[in-house]
Amino acid sequence: MLKNVFKGIKAYAGSIQLISKLGLWKYFGIPILISIIVATLVLVSAYALADDFGYYFSKLWIWDWGKETFFFLSKILSGILILLVGITVYKHVVMAFSAPFMSPVSEKIEAHLLGVDNHKFRKTSFGEQLWRGIRINMRNLGMEILLTIPILIIGFVPILGFVSTILLILTQGYYAGFGNMDYTLERHFNYSESIKFVKQHRGLAIGNGIVFILFLLIPILGFILVLPLSVTAASTQTVALLKEENKLKINAV
Repeated sequence: MLKNVFKGIKAYAGSIQLISKLGLWKYFGIPILISIIVATLVLVSAYALADDFGYYFSKLWIWDWGKETFFFLSKILSGILILLVGITVYKHVVMAFSAPFMSPVSEKIEAHLLGVDNHKFRKTSFGEQLWRGIRINMRNLGMEILLTIPILIIGFVPILGFVSTILLILTQGYYAGFGNMDYTLERHFNYSESIKFVKQHRGLAIGNGIVFILFLLIPILGFILVLPLSVTAASTQTVALLKEENKLKINAV
């Protein structure tokens, strides 16, 4: 699996050149706008709610000594937790509503990589692509939350905090990569088949998603470039996997 993680990461190399070569930047306008709006809402919420949550957390400290320090730490912890939840929600909301715009991008990359113009794949409408994106990402959001809660609890155990951080990164990365891979898979597989395929190649999803998460740490520019680069990287590797496993149906002309 580790080998596939590195493959998912390396796939980002050359993504900008490929986007420019195929003239794909025009497809990213609306998704970038969605990304910026959702990211702004998350950051504003984290800032606005940190004080309130910090205040309620500070009530747990019943002693007078150190109360101000505990409130300050509670405020920071609240901000981090809200931000973590916000990033989790952010990526699934953005990927879900960007699906109708990202699917054509993935399709053009696939055609370029395979050197064909026509494919025998599942034809889907704008509405179907949107519903598929919402369904996949809401399912992934639920699964991610279920996994994240026990991981956060583990983080409060001394020594295991480092393990908790690694597990959080892997979990966040896996589901981010999952969503990016599905823009290609939706043309070839149904809902359940796609879930099975990504599970079989979870290393690739994690590699793609780790870089996705790292991009979000870059102020402003990260939220602009994260979708174009991550979708392009995921598409190239997913197509390669489908071809390698003989799961592509091509009708060359």
